[in-house]
Amino acid sequence: MPIAQAPLRRGEHGFSYIMLMLAIVLMGLAMSVAARQWKTMVQRELEADLLAKGIEIQNALAFYSTSIKAGRVMPGEVYPQTLAELTKLPKPFLRKVYLDPVGHGEWELVRAPTGGIMGVRSKSKSKPIRQHDFPLAVRHFEGKPTYYDWVFQFPNPSMATLVPPGTPLLPGAPGQPAAPGGVMSPSGSSLSTGATPPSASPPVAMP
Repeated sequence: MPIAQAPLRRGEHGFSYIMLMLAIVLMGLAMSVAARQWKTMVQRELEADLLAKGIEIQNALAFYSTSIKAGRVMPGEVYPQTLAELTKLPKPFLRKVYLDPVGHGEWELVRAPTGGIMGVRSKSKSKPIRQHDFPLAVRHFEGKPTYYDWVFQFPNPSMATLVPPGTPLLPGAPGQPAAPGGVMSPSGSSLSTGATPPSASPPVAMP
């Protein structure tokens, strides 16, 4: 009797071994999918943090320049020499000097031709998950291939939605087309330069 059961037991052991290997493979696949989903979720969170901190720095640079130039006739923009200057009292424009959330370190600073820091960018060359539907302050990021191409600076192509109230807009700012040869007023209307406004019709003499 034991001899007759030996082939059956060997078959059962072989079947159990196959099922065990199949279970291991399925567990490995499930863990791989979960790991990819977790990685994507973490990247989305870091990406959102990058946008939030970058836009805050970008706005701080805009308000810093506007504040320094207030009441003075100064050509161009004025920029800080360090990001720490944006946090100084009595009028801080930035809560703290942030690090690059995606690059996990210092930002790469974008220097203005006239001196000072006009913007920051991540040092990461990774591909962003987000490609569309950016906040208005950085809507020009659409379609950029890497985080390194996300430059948070003042001024920038999305400046029409970023400048502080009362600051004249540049000619042809996105969403605010200026008339040929004209400049944009703070209210968004086009003002021509060098053109003579049409005079009112002379009153008609009464008999």
